[in-house]
Amino acid sequence: MTDAAPTLDRNARTWTLASAALALLPLLLQLPPMLATVIALAALLTAALSWRRVLPMPVRLLLVLGMLAAIVWQMGLVRPGRDTGCALLAAMLAIKSSELRSLRDARSLLGFALFSPFAAFLLDQGPLTTLLAALAGLCALLALQRLAQGEGHADALPLRGQLKGVGRLLALGLPLALASFWLFPRLSTPLWGVPERAVSTPGLSDSMEPGQWLDLMADDTPALRVQFFGAVPEPDQRYWRGPVLTDFDGRRWTRDRARTQRPPAIVDAGARGWDYQIDYEPTDRRQLVALDLPTRAPEGSTLDADMSLLSARTLSALSRWRLHSAPPQHFDSALPPYLRRAALQLPAGFNPRTATLARQWRQEAGSNDEAVVRRALQWITTDFSYTLDTPVAGRDPIDEFLFGYKAGFCEHFSSAFVVLMRNAGIPARVVTGFAGGTRNRVGDYWVVRRMDAHAWAEVWLPQRGWVRVDPTAAVAPERILDTLDDRLLADAGNPLQQRWLQLGQMGDWLRRGWNDLVLSFDARRQQQLFKPLGLDDIKPGQLLSGFVMAALAAVLWMAWLLARGERERDPLLRAWHRLGRRYARLGLAREPHEPALLWARRVHACRPDPALLALSQRFADARYAGTCTDLASLLRDLRRHRPTSGASP
Repeated sequence: MTDAAPTLDRNARTWTLASAALALLPLLLQLPPMLATVIALAALLTAALSWRRVLPMPVRLLLVLGMLAAIVWQMGLVRPGRDTGCALLAAMLAIKSSELRSLRDARSLLGFALFSPFAAFLLDQGPLTTLLAALAGLCALLALQRLAQGEGHADALPLRGQLKGVGRLLALGLPLALASFWLFPRLSTPLWGVPERAVSTPGLSDSMEPGQWLDLMADDTPALRVQFFGAVPEPDQRYWRGPVLTDFDGRRWTRDRARTQRPPAIVDAGARGWDYQIDYEPTDRRQLVALDLPTRAPEGSTLDADMSLLSARTLSALSRWRLHSAPPQHFDSALPPYLRRAALQLPAGFNPRTATLARQWRQEAGSNDEAVVRRALQWITTDFSYTLDTPVAGRDPIDEFLFGYKAGFCEHFSSAFVVLMRNAGIPARVVTGFAGGTRNRVGDYWVVRRMDAHAWAEVWLPQRGWVRVDPTAAVAPERILDTLDDRLLADAGNPLQQRWLQLGQMGDWLRRGWNDLVLSFDARRQQQLFKPLGLDDIKPGQLLSGFVMAALAAVLWMAWLLARGERERDPLLRAWHRLGRRYARLGLAREPHEPALLWARRVHACRPDPALLALSQRFADARYAGTCTDLASLLRDLRRHRPTSGASP
């Protein structure tokens, strides 16, 4: 019959639950707020109910079913992915404390909890997640020390001593971690695919319909960071071109997939251009943006017939792109027939009032397309207003917008303008992307946020080609020329607000530095790391060899430190070894197999030293017999003793 597992005391239980909570925190920060709140409340409730006794099996079963129901409610069962898997892990960890009773249960909980912060890296690799994961690991090691003390396998130490021991363990693993980061061969493409996210990250998509962008435009998190090399475009030129939408079914705009396979248009770029670098936040999509218009596609992307960039692989992690853009002077003299048909396509039977008005304008303007464009812009500027509070669209959303509420945001203005132009016989299309950007004065770069998402129109005019027309800017120019931070800075009338803005910019600068030093360390950066050493083109096999050598050196160093720590943890043994090293410099080193008294007699025979004989006897009594009562004086004498000259008395 086996002995019952030792039960937890109050202190060990507190440390275990605190470690599990800290491990759960970085994962909760990446989940949808409502689901994260439910899981956090479930964790607190479970810990409180199971504080004195293990919850009965029916209660635990109800907790499991409740967690599964919450996940299905938020995530659904159609597309399981990273979010669903991480949410399931967080939910199970939250209710794991329901069976926390013994030391074995506590170890099981801690081992399970350490999966949580590392699972959070599937969703975010930022400095906050990394810091919380490190703290969770530190707290888990401290909790394991507490559990070892509870079993009597370790001496009771104060918190300072425990932190010192954990710090020693972390320092031992640091060389191997650095070798793995710097020397392990980086691949230009991922070794394996990362599952798709069940909850889409807000970002540009290849479709647009009324109300779709409301969540995106309420999100102030950065979408991209831009570093310009040289001239910076003026505010009215900061249009970040993304997917171009041409197909319209009366309500929803979509991208023509076939056009991604066609070559880009022939564009005569202007003499003025901009060189810049974009750090693109992950979106789990392939759409890229570039300053209007990109002159070429960077490596790893393609430029389609609509002059939009498409990444070769899904942007599931931070990516960096070096680009050049320039405003177009003119396009091809004629629009290809297939592009003209696509840019004039309209569904039958939708938005009849808009069609009637556009045909009337065409009759009045004759063949002057620019006159129709000017008339539409004048009407929108005079009678319309900008707002995010719009009614739900019906069957004819363009008619309802133009002749009904006459207020909306970029989705409404760009869609209505393009439909007007197409009904008037003018080729037009919707362009999505971002507009504006805020300069970070600390790091001298520009931040484009998700709330800067924007949609505008392009019309084909004879002798000019595609021309950008932004009806939203005609109604609300501050929407394009100003950003959130600009408005806050203008309203910052007190030092507290200004300080808050400065802290925000400092925080974003630190995040960009983290992205630059850690997340952007790819194969190209790894090659650049070795250039100062004269290794201009180091091969993956050479990197792997270097990594193996560095790893072996780190492991040997770790083993030596551990062995040395085990040998010399005792201050008495440490003082005795220091004494032996003094005699070793005289050629009288002690052999590993040689007892202390025999070694002292051998040294005495060569260099008469009665004091050494006495010290070795006291050391043997204290170390092995346990008969020495004055350990402090023995330590003092061992540290002060020096070899004699060897002269006979």
